[in-house]
Amino acid sequence: MARVLSGKPNEEDAPLDYSLRPRKLADFIGQENVKENLKIAITAARKRGEPLDHVLFYGPPGLGKTSLAQIIAAEAGVSIKTTSGPAIERSGDLAAILTNLKLHDILFIDEIHRLNRTIEEILYPALEDYALDIIIGKGPGAKSLRLNLPKFTLIGATTRYALLSPPLRDRFGSIFRLDYYTADDLQNIIQRSAAILQVEAKEDGLKEIACRARGTPRVANRLLKRVRDFAEVKAQGIITRKVAQEALSQLGIDLLGLDEVDHKVLHTIIEKFNGGPVGLDTIAASISEEADTITDVYEPFLMQLGFLERTPRGRMATKAAYEHLGLPYSKGGQQKLI
Repeated sequence: MARVLSGKPNEEDAPLDYSLRPRKLADFIGQENVKENLKIAITAARKRGEPLDHVLFYGPPGLGKTSLAQIIAAEAGVSIKTTSGPAIERSGDLAAILTNLKLHDILFIDEIHRLNRTIEEILYPALEDYALDIIIGKGPGAKSLRLNLPKFTLIGATTRYALLSPPLRDRFGSIFRLDYYTADDLQNIIQRSAAILQVEAKEDGLKEIACRARGTPRVANRLLKRVRDFAEVKAQGIITRKVAQEALSQLGIDLLGLDEVDHKVLHTIIEKFNGGPVGLDTIAASISEEADTITDVYEPFLMQLGFLERTPRGRMATKAAYEHLGLPYSKGGQQKLI
């Protein structure tokens, strides 16, 4: 079963994401600095009659990278073609996409860090010179053919910025990091979502959901949907603070938005390895998870809360983690570093 608190999209989210996704910058809540810079760039490009500079969004999943790409297209008044890094397997796939673009169109590539390196090499002249180099034939008789492309804008999105090759990163004119949202911003987001979904919700009920949504709009909307279902069955369809608390507790989500897996990670470090330091692979083996999953999914929010530290010798649980779990704090792990 898909993890409720995961920022990654799943099939269940698709209809919900589409209906709740903002269509204009004015409707997009949060990320104020990013919005202001995008507004200036879009307005300037439209005044000059030029395509927008290539844009890269990076940050944890579920923060609005896809939504912003679609908003940019709407605000600029152009069409957007959407694909993902893993979907472009051959050079012919990329050539077909690029040759079907029209003037000033936007090409959005999600998970752009997963592009094949050979595909990247073909993409470079397309981004710089708006040209596509194609090799016809094989061996000594092979010829290079250059096709001119309409001026377009590439918008890339990635959750693993460090995995992007430097040549590809350098070809983006604007690079924006999306940060976790504040509880107030999330409350405003799900208040808007509740109105769209015609859900009756009290302010304190929405606040309770926002505080446990891990700073991620996609998680907040998913929790709103789950709490709505609970309220319809057990509380006459009205989301109050008490109803939200009961529904979220039943889902195994604590006051700070941690679930069973987060607790398992912390308990493993504290109880099995005396608080750390302990290696990532050791933690992964202890809880039967992939090391990459821990790095990408669980660690970022635990570090954001200040519950986990990365050291040269491994991961360590902080005093705040002990206090949250109600465990006596021991400096045993720290003493090992001396």
